[in-house]
Amino acid sequence: MIERYSRKELKDIWEDKNRFTIWLEIELAAAEAMEKFKIIPKGVVKKVKSRAKINVKRILDIEKNVKHDVIAFLTSITEKAGKEARYLHKGMTSSDVLDTCFSIQLKQSGNILIKDIDELLVSIKKQAKKHKYTLCIGRSHGIHAEPITFGLKMLTFYQEFIRNKKRLKNSIEEISTCAISGAVGTFANVDPRVENYVARKLKLKPEPISTQIIPRDRHAQFFSTLAIIASSIERFAVEIRHLQRTEVLEVEEFFGKKQKGSSAMPHKKNPILSENLTGLARLIRASVIPALENVALWHERDISHSAVERNIGPDTTVTLDFALKRLSNVVKNLNVFPKNMLKNLNLTNGLFFSQRILLELINSGFTREEAYSIVQKKAMRSWENNTSFMKDITEDLQIIKKIPANKLKKLFNFGYHTKKINIIFNRCLK
Repeated sequence: MIERYSRKELKDIWEDKNRFTIWLEIELAAAEAMEKFKIIPKGVVKKVKSRAKINVKRILDIEKNVKHDVIAFLTSITEKAGKEARYLHKGMTSSDVLDTCFSIQLKQSGNILIKDIDELLVSIKKQAKKHKYTLCIGRSHGIHAEPITFGLKMLTFYQEFIRNKKRLKNSIEEISTCAISGAVGTFANVDPRVENYVARKLKLKPEPISTQIIPRDRHAQFFSTLAIIASSIERFAVEIRHLQRTEVLEVEEFFGKKQKGSSAMPHKKNPILSENLTGLARLIRASVIPALENVALWHERDISHSAVERNIGPDTTVTLDFALKRLSNVVKNLNVFPKNMLKNLNLTNGLFFSQRILLELINSGFTREEAYSIVQKKAMRSWENNTSFMKDITEDLQIIKKIPANKLKKLFNFGYHTKKINIIFNRCLK
């Protein structure tokens, strides 16, 4: 985790103290169940809970010698809790603790990411409603196509992040499982009722069948979902970057009074936040291949996944949290320039009405091929000579024989392209 791109709330989830605290919760919950089912003596949990303390430094010091993190943890707890601590971990294996803890940490992280998406959705929705009828040119292949509104552009992102929220909720549900099944997952040394008890206590579901680990296809789905969200962030960031180019300048990132854009050129106002988001998205997506490769472990388990998850667990969730927060602030404070949008809309002298003229010619009796040829020739002439497309159309004798010039002029109407916007907004903002 890089401090520059970390927020404390999510970063704390992956700190040693939280990890060891969760381990203790798992061990105590398992011990509670064992007491309940008369597997260990009554009163163990009460005594251990009153004496046990998480000492991160001590655990790490022990681990240097024993080379095993769970054994180091249990040894440290026993030093404080006394002989009753020998009943902790009875019949369990390290993965029972590690995997259940990882599920909890991913769930904790996912719930924060859900809040981040909710905050972003508020920012996008506000911009969408504000600019519902703010005309701008729609582009395909980077080329002027037909008019849309800036509100519609924002609404596409709003819907995309609604879908992302749904995907993330599903992935949190998928990852929220608990395994307390012992070595190679057979429950030979631990009662299945213990797993059920721990799962309920920790608000998880029992893993229907584990090997010695929770199956890693669950984790692969979770990290793939984070990568999809990152790609949505990048799509938004790239749009802002394109629209902030000097020759376009339809939007720009907020630029503070004391902010500097370039060490060499004092005039610069660069889209640095959106560029940063593009880079962060690349990092987040980089976790997907390792997560997918973790699915194919040897037999009932190996630890080739362990080092991967110790990295991608914190790094990916922390980075995505930061990116979502940053994007939300960019959208909330975005400078929007409707006058520049209108100026850019008129750059092609009305060429974007070509489809409407094409359809009208077909309706008036021309074949589609004839109509397309006529309109394309007029459009190319207008483009090459920088002349009014409407003027070229309304002065063409072949056309006005079929459609009067005054009727043709009425076809050059922006309202034609915005007449269904309410329908789209009502579908998306139910």
